[in-house]
Amino acid sequence: MRLTSFTDYSLRTLLYLCAHRDQLVTIQDIADMHTISKNHLMKVVYQLGQSGLVETVRGRNGGLRLAKDPKDINIGALVRMTETDFFMAECFDREHDTCPLTPNCALKHTLNDATRAFLAVLDRQTLQDMLPQQAEAGAAKPVRIVRGAAA
Repeated sequence: MRLTSFTDYSLRTLLYLCAHRDQLVTIQDIADMHTISKNHLMKVVYQLGQSGLVETVRGRNGGLRLAKDPKDINIGALVRMTETDFFMAECFDREHDTCPLTPNCALKHTLNDATRAFLAVLDRQTLQDMLPQQAEAGAAKPVRIVRGAAA
């Protein structure tokens, strides 16, 4: 299963906002931190705002902040909101399925079970669970996601 960059950027944005809860941050701040396109990030932030996860403050000293507590943001719900589909194979998309094995193939059922299991794990996680354990209560540490790092 591979998540789209839209979902990746959504998660990065929310994690950044968690790490900077004591201040308003700009889209440029997040884009610079993660070296991602500001224009693409604007679309991500717009959807996060529309969904009620991010609050935007307009004006000269405006910016972004979390609109919900991190413990109230479910990762599974976020992934479902930001992904367009969960087609693991051609046969999952009935409109574009040309595979001759589809009528008698058991692999589709196995892949479907795997997708459900993947989402079930995400459903048990909140944004709070994604934050690093802090040595001192209340001490905010910046969150940095490194591409290619082992999980």
